[in-house]
Amino acid sequence: MANSKYEYVKSFEVEDEVMFPNLIIIRIDGCDFSRFSQVHKFEKPNDETSLNLMNSCASSVLVEYPDIVFAYGYSDEYSFVFKKTSRFYQRRASKIMSLVASFFAAVYVTKWKEFFPHTKLEYAPSFASKVVSCASVEVLQAYLTWRQHDCHISNQYDTCLWMLVKSGKTLSETQEILKDTQKQQRNELLFQQFGINYKMLPVLFRQGSCLFKTKVEETVKHDENGKPVKRLRRRETLVHSENVAGRSFWNEHSSLHKDLGHFAKDIGKIEPDYVKSFQFESRLLPLTWVVVRIDGCHFHRFSEVHEFEKPNDEQALKLMNSCAVAVLEEFQDIAFAYGVSDEFSFVLKNKSELYKRQSSKIISAVVSFFTSTYMMRWGDFFPHKKLKYPPSFDGRAVCYPTSDILLDYLAWRQVDCEYTCLINDSLVL
Repeated sequence: MANSKYEYVKSFEVEDEVMFPNLIIIRIDGCDFSRFSQVHKFEKPNDETSLNLMNSCASSVLVEYPDIVFAYGYSDEYSFVFKKTSRFYQRRASKIMSLVASFFAAVYVTKWKEFFPHTKLEYAPSFASKVVSCASVEVLQAYLTWRQHDCHISNQYDTCLWMLVKSGKTLSETQEILKDTQKQQRNELLFQQFGINYKMLPVLFRQGSCLFKTKVEETVKHDENGKPVKRLRRRETLVHSENVAGRSFWNEHSSLHKDLGHFAKDIGKIEPDYVKSFQFESRLLPLTWVVVRIDGCHFHRFSEVHEFEKPNDEQALKLMNSCAVAVLEEFQDIAFAYGVSDEFSFVLKNKSELYKRQSSKIISAVVSFFTSTYMMRWGDFFPHKKLKYPPSFDGRAVCYPTSDILLDYLAWRQVDCEYTCLINDSLVL
């Protein structure tokens, strides 16, 4: 609300624009997916159906956000690369990474029954996301090399681990056997003890999956003579490659080097400083009150499409409140929440060490969990209304140094609520 005496609290918000010419990567990871896969009885070491679900969700992300032109994923993680000219949401890191995590979570819940028709989704999944900023296309190439190398190492290790466990070894015994083993030793273990040639395992497991947009010819209509009229359309393509960061793979796809740039040469060893930059996490100031505020994305349209009652839809508000309660139950460090309309503010204890106070992880985990819960509980509050498309929420985290300023923030949100209600009531009248 303009001219409120509490508006000064906005000065504590920090700008987090990813500056040009940096390329933007949003990397998401499933939160505690070891437990999630155990509860839902995923096959070990790889569950093909769950991987196909992840790929399908990633494809939906590329459709939803046209500025994302490439994605690479394996296991429970995916990296989404924005085109170099992107100005998506003014390149604000928190907004972009929370939106992608939120939408991915929503689609994951939506598509669950399609991939697991006989398995109940026991609880809301969540995803942590972060922004990786690449100063050049060479750094992007190093990043993709790093992630695919990690895919190979992780899958090879997990394959050995679970084959040994299935043969009767305990988990601790297996970990001791595999301790300090190298790639060749693990290959020999698989072949000699289990007759498995690692290179013959499905490429989906060994290489991960990548998605990008290519131009395909599609029939858009038929003319008066019944002849098809065709147009070129950009569509998502799923492929597997032994080296997604290789020059030959990258440069043979014109859309990739047009939107992101050429790979001039193949790379072998990755610069350690690059890996450090990829792993960097900004942390929120210690001993401050952290507020994670989430807002519905384009909820004016969402409420119109789903015919919410104006000016206030009681069931929609109850659904929001129910999701907020679930967030407080899931994240014990959240001490208080206040919400209005399509937004909620969650206050963490000032001594909280949730996720080591990593800003991006806190924001994305809360936002994606809220979104998943919203999806799963929709039918409880709207039993006769079909959810026509997945909602998404964006989030941000702000640190307030004192409890007095925190209270002023909450007062600001409540004053804004009252002002908005007055405006909406007058519009209805």
